[in-house]
Amino acid sequence: MLTVFIATHNGAETLPRILTAHQQLLAPRGGWKLVIIDNGSDDGSAQIARSFADRLPLVVMHEPRRGKNRALNAGLRELDGDLAVFSDDDSLPESDWLVRLRTAADAHPQCAVFGGRILPLWEVEPEEWQLHWVHHAPAFGITDPGWQDGPCDATKVWGPNMAIRAEWFRKGYRFDERLGPNGSAIYSMGGETELTLRLVIAEQLACWHCRDARVHHIIKGRTMTRTWILKRAFRLGRCVHRESKRNAGAGRPHVPRDAAAICAGLAREVVNLASAYKASNARGVFEARWQLNVWCGCLYEALSTRYEPRHSVLDVGPPV
Repeated sequence: MLTVFIATHNGAETLPRILTAHQQLLAPRGGWKLVIIDNGSDDGSAQIARSFADRLPLVVMHEPRRGKNRALNAGLRELDGDLAVFSDDDSLPESDWLVRLRTAADAHPQCAVFGGRILPLWEVEPEEWQLHWVHHAPAFGITDPGWQDGPCDATKVWGPNMAIRAEWFRKGYRFDERLGPNGSAIYSMGGETELTLRLVIAEQLACWHCRDARVHHIIKGRTMTRTWILKRAFRLGRCVHRESKRNAGAGRPHVPRDAAAICAGLAREVVNLASAYKASNARGVFEARWQLNVWCGCLYEALSTRYEPRHSVLDVGPPV
């Protein structure tokens, strides 16, 4: 059996579509259940979720304290079976999604973490600059279409489509509640990959990319503006600084994000931005602003939070 977890905060706009898609899921070997955690919504999300109780193997929980990772940790109290699957309230699974993840987990017992393909479902038709200037993976959470089935890095397993063997949660692992969406405009993204990277480093676990396990991420029109995307770059900077520090501490390959690298990166992108403005190069301006915001996020993370990874096992709430 496996358990699917979805945290939602004011997800009424998309929840009916998401839950309707879950009604169409083929049952994996051993069966499944769905846990929806209402994270302090005030738009009727919990009521919408409960309205599907007669059509889905559903449990609806409530976590009033804002924070996606806090909500997921609360949801883990309802974990049943040997595989915990995670998705989002704006991601539509294909009908064989759980069957594909179940098959991958059964076929690769040497792996503990599994990621699947995330495709875009544009709410409005994207403009040329959104298609060709923007890095779709970090901006919109879309996986690279070139990724094939096989071993993958822990940082390539993302929240809308991931699974972790339940034994690791039963051993006490939890999501770090300092990370992820929490109502702040400058939160540090990458809350799920922080957990997968921590598991890989502490327990020497392996990850697997299951290309055929697919979900379609709804890209809302309000997230397709330059302002929103550039704010995303800042949040990404906080994440990559943290991941670089974690990898460096474990002696793993990483892109340096230390003080010297941050200073050099900031200086380089200021020069690139000035040159692009002078040349009236709109794409160059956007790309320089994106990279500059990434480095600013690195600087913010380095100076203001001084992020130090907690113990490999987070004791959050009662054991599952």
